[in-house]
Amino acid sequence: MSITAEAVPDPLRKGPNPVLGGQRTRFQHAMIYVFVGGPMLALVAAVPLAWGWGVGWHDLALLAGFYTLAVLGITVGFHRHFTHKSFKAKPWLRVLLAITGSLAVQGNVFNWVADHRRHHAFSDKEGDPHSPWAFGTSPAAVAKGFLHAHMGWFFDRNETNHSRFIPDLLADRALRGVARTFGLWVAVSLLLPAVIGGLVTWSWQGALTGFFWGGLVRLAVSNHVTWSINSICHMVGRRPFRSRDRSRNFWPLAVLSMGESWHNLHHADPTCARHGVLPGQIDVSARVIWLFERAGWASDVRWPTPGRLAKLASR
Repeated sequence: MSITAEAVPDPLRKGPNPVLGGQRTRFQHAMIYVFVGGPMLALVAAVPLAWGWGVGWHDLALLAGFYTLAVLGITVGFHRHFTHKSFKAKPWLRVLLAITGSLAVQGNVFNWVADHRRHHAFSDKEGDPHSPWAFGTSPAAVAKGFLHAHMGWFFDRNETNHSRFIPDLLADRALRGVARTFGLWVAVSLLLPAVIGGLVTWSWQGALTGFFWGGLVRLAVSNHVTWSINSICHMVGRRPFRSRDRSRNFWPLAVLSMGESWHNLHHADPTCARHGVLPGQIDVSARVIWLFERAGWASDVRWPTPGRLAKLASR
């Protein structure tokens, strides 16, 4: 059965506070294709290039380093801090998290957080921007839903209403500055690996391979890992906790996603700072938040408690 307006009241209808805001400009929409398509082509080319010419240690170091920095900017910053307020951060750390999240090139902090808060408000129902169950449960509908949830939704020109979903962030002057300069952080994300690669090897070839591996290939990998949380983690895996949607845990992505693929607990208790709460569940993002807390940079961290987890556990 597909999700229909008859089954669930349509939150997209025009009203005094609609879910949808404006639309991206044509230039902004074109850039979506560039920054999604370009890295994907690089990822396809990566295998034959590595097989034919090899890949240097500095290229792999740049890929791993910038991947870790940008993905933690998304998971710790955009997601657990800005979207769900799982912890409070010092003002300078808030700005740093907004900048490092921007390095993932998945949209500025305002757009990312607005979309994700909307996802939680309507998870797997009408209004969810990327539910894989939006078209039904037949094999064709599930395939279409998977593609939509994984990356198809990213090409929708409609933007989520900022005034409804992120009024707290809009009031933050420092975050407005980071959002306005998003283009600068995109340039840094792509060009800094090239600069470092060139300096390490002292060659233009090193700059080119640094741009390719540390910039384009890294973006493609981080994009697909993030998108897999939207698609795979609402379709495949275990559900040890009760949630109002179809969120699931998918352990193979735990390390690459920095703990985000323990998705079932997250939807059962969205403000919890740790998603991997069961024995053996690695959650790198939670460890980073713990380090911030120990350093005195983070406070009011919403750690899970045994009583809370017992209430959420599936019967």
